[in-house]
Parts: sequence; C-alpha cells; structure tokens
Amino acid sequence: MTDLFTSLKDKVYGHNLKIVFPEGLDDRILTAAGRLAEEKVLTPILIGNIEQIQSKAKSLGVSVAGAEIYDPVNYIMLDELAASFVERRKGKSSGEEAKKILLDENYFGTMLVYTNKADGLVSGAAHSTADTVRPALQIIKTKEGVRKTSGTFIMVREDERYVFADCAINIAPDSKDLAEIAIESAKTARMFDIEPRVAMLSFSTKGSAKSVETEKVAEAVRAAQELDPMLIVDGEFQFDAAFVPSVAQKKAPDSPLQGDANVFVFPSLEAGNIGYKIAQRLGGFEAVGPILQGLNRPVNDLSRGCDTEDVYKLALITAAQALQR
Repeated sequence: MTDLFTSLKDKVYGHNLKIVFPEGLDDRILTAAGRLAEEKVLTPILIGNIEQIQSKAKSLGVSVAGAEIYDPVNYIMLDELAASFVERRKGKSSGEEAKKILLDENYFGTMLVYTNKADGLVSGAAHSTADTVRPALQIIKTKEGVRKTSGTFIMVREDERYVFADCAINIAPDSKDLAEIAIESAKTARMFDIEPRVAMLSFSTKGSAKSVETEKVAEAVRAAQELDPMLIVDGEFQFDAAFVPSVAQKKAPDSPLQGDANVFVFPSLEAGNIGYKIAQRLGGFEAVGPILQGLNRPVNDLSRGCDTEDVYKLALITAAQALQR
C-alpha cells in the first residue's frame, strides 16, 4: 500500500467510523470488509441476507465477526427508517411505498448514512453509477451552496499526487459548475495532504484562442476566485502551461501557478475522462476514484471492474471524508 493510503489509514484509525457496503454478497466487498474489520480501521456494515453473507464469507475464508450485517427484509427499525425517508422526500412516497423502496440495498444503505447509523457508503461493484448516486442525491443531497456533485480522481505515481476533476459526473459543466468543482477539488486535495494549486484547463492559454468554450473557463476562474479568494486558482490554461515551468514562463509569465499546478479542472466530462485514462494507461499513474464531492455526507462509487484493493482504498477515502466533515 502506498504512503498515501498508509497516511489515510492512520488518520481514520481509532475514530470508530462505520462505512456501509450495500453489496454484501460480492466477493470483493466481503474480502475488503473482512480486512478492514480485522485491522480495526473501521466497522463495515454489510447489507444483505445475514445467513447468506456469513456462508459466503466462510467459503472465502473471510471473517466478518467485526462487521455489522443488516437485512432490509428483516430490519426491526424499518418503519422508523421509512418514516424518515417519507419526511426527507417531503411526502413524495407514502410509508408503504417507502418500505418497498428501502428493500433496495442502495436506498437502505443511504438511509443508514442519513440517519447517522453510518458515516459513509461505498457501492458500485455490482451496480451502475446511477444506482449509487441517485439515492444519495435524493436523500443526502448536496451541501448548502453547492449546486451539483462532481467526481474526482487522485492520480498517484510513486511520490507524485494530482487531482483530476470532473471525470465522472457532469457532462457539460457551465462556468458556475466549474468554479464549484474547483473549490470542492481543492478540499479533496487537502484531505490527501496536497496543498492545492488549481489550473482550469482548456485548449487556450490566457486568451490565445477566443471561443465560447474558452470564455466559459475564464469566467469559471473569476467565479472560483470570488468563492475562495485565498485559493491559488488560475486559467484558462493548456495543460503544458499549467504543468511545465518553462512553458508557463512563455505562455503565462504573470500566473501564480508558474507550471506548478497539482489540481486540474477539465472543461468537460469527455476531456476529464479521456485525460485521466491517458495518464493511467500511458503515464503509469494509479487512478483512485471516482471520489464524489459536494454531498452532505460521503457516498462513493466503485467501478464494476474493481478489485478488492480498490474497495479497501475507497473505503479509507470515504472514512477520511467523514472525518473531514
């Protein structure tokens, strides 16, 4: 495990945090949860049929003695949970409808987080991003002042750490969205002991090209500076002007970044998604995430192609987010 995750593990250890795993019967989830429980890093909450989970864990050689297991079908406080759901949804569902909805493990797990029975949630090993994010947006919702959630990747290669956003959620963010993404990504960076220096990316550097797209990014820079005057954020930048000092001296000599950016905000989802995968596959970076930002409580989404190590690491990140709150 990299020093990055050793540091996160040390941060969350001893805080008695509980993280929900709605996919309690998935081999990868069970194995990672067993490791987290055995190391006493946090308490996993597994969702599903109790006997089936225990049997599956035994067949995998995994101990879930340190985990909590809840079965929505037989949960003794389902009526109370359903009443909280109805209240949160402002009567959009009746009590009976709420009980049926809460038989869905993602909705059930999200309600455990909302009602303070858990500190965060990790799902997505066997569900789509929509299945994970939809309950979070309906129940947990975004923080005050944040219009939309966004998805960040931490890019790690040996001692190098960078933040790429938004690479997972917003297809065509406007300037206000990009400003929010910059602010929230800076907060995520600090969680990983990265002092944020934010570059807003484009195909233009400081007006070298003029278009609706470049103006959107330039406006996003101004909006981000208004939201957090203390944050080092600049743009619009081509990537090399944000990352290579010699290029920065030529293209943006007056910028506070000077080719030393470590948080990169992409102008669109396609750019962000392509960018992080190029860094991952050609650059040899480990891409950790997506880490969802802007929610009132931490909910994070795994890739369905994840492995046990991915689950373990995202659980640590989710716990660290809970501490940051």
